[in-house]
Amino acid sequence: MNRQLGLKKHLVHLFILPALVFYVGFLVYPILTAFFDSFFSWNGLVRGDFAGLNNYIRLFTEDPFHERFVNAIGHNAIFFLVTIVSKLVIAFCLAMLINSSIRGKHFFKMAIFLPKLLSVIVVGYLFSLILNPTYGSLNTFLTAIGLGDLAKPWLGSPELALYANILVNSWYGMGFAMLIFLVGLQAIPKEIYEAARIDGASGISMLFRITIPLAMQSIMVMTILTFIQSFETFELIFAMQGSSGGPYYSTDVLMTYFYRLAFGSVEGGEAIGLGSALAVIIFIIIALASAVQLFFFQRRQVEL
Repeated sequence: MNRQLGLKKHLVHLFILPALVFYVGFLVYPILTAFFDSFFSWNGLVRGDFAGLNNYIRLFTEDPFHERFVNAIGHNAIFFLVTIVSKLVIAFCLAMLINSSIRGKHFFKMAIFLPKLLSVIVVGYLFSLILNPTYGSLNTFLTAIGLGDLAKPWLGSPELALYANILVNSWYGMGFAMLIFLVGLQAIPKEIYEAARIDGASGISMLFRITIPLAMQSIMVMTILTFIQSFETFELIFAMQGSSGGPYYSTDVLMTYFYRLAFGSVEGGEAIGLGSALAVIIFIIIALASAVQLFFFQRRQVEL
């Protein structure tokens, strides 16, 4: 009897086997393969001699690789910092509004989340039409209401293109961030607010002394997810600006640079080695930065 129970107990572990195979085959194996390939020279698809850190050294010291890498990682950093304000801050405010007793909050919650149901490629294509300087609906609307001076080549200007992409990305992900924040806000006991009001606490005081500290878990989750998404962003920029990150590399990020380097590189046979090295660098940046943020937020949460 005990033997049969033990056998059934072990058979339960077989249910995770399909997910484990998928995880190893499509995540762990590609990461290990990229790490291994980055230490070799390549002749087309044929692995050559061991090259050590040569591919990494070329990316960091040899132009145009160094120039493109610094340019791309700078854009990723801007993408993350601006998204904090354009998406997370606004999403937190919307979550607080919906968490209140406002009428129609269920409709607003659904309407804000609705864009997330669309494909990123579809969103990018639609906004490339909306922001078109010639026939785009945004410039047409501005001209129709007498604000033609504000009409700009939103995706064709090196000064505006990156920020236009960031705002589109923020609009697309606003609903998901709002729901995460809403879950955190709804977990705060109402009795704490009632006690604070009895003690004469103002709305601002309750925001910074109760709401934000007690919602720190959801803020931590969304900040880390936003950082990862900002440094992995590809589809939206590819749909709106192309793989070159135009105009003049003004929207080029690490993933579009990786795409060109690994799959459309003029370096020919060396593309796999250089592309693998860049993929490893992106992985290390995301892993280390996420670990630092997690450590900081957890330490902050303990202090609170």
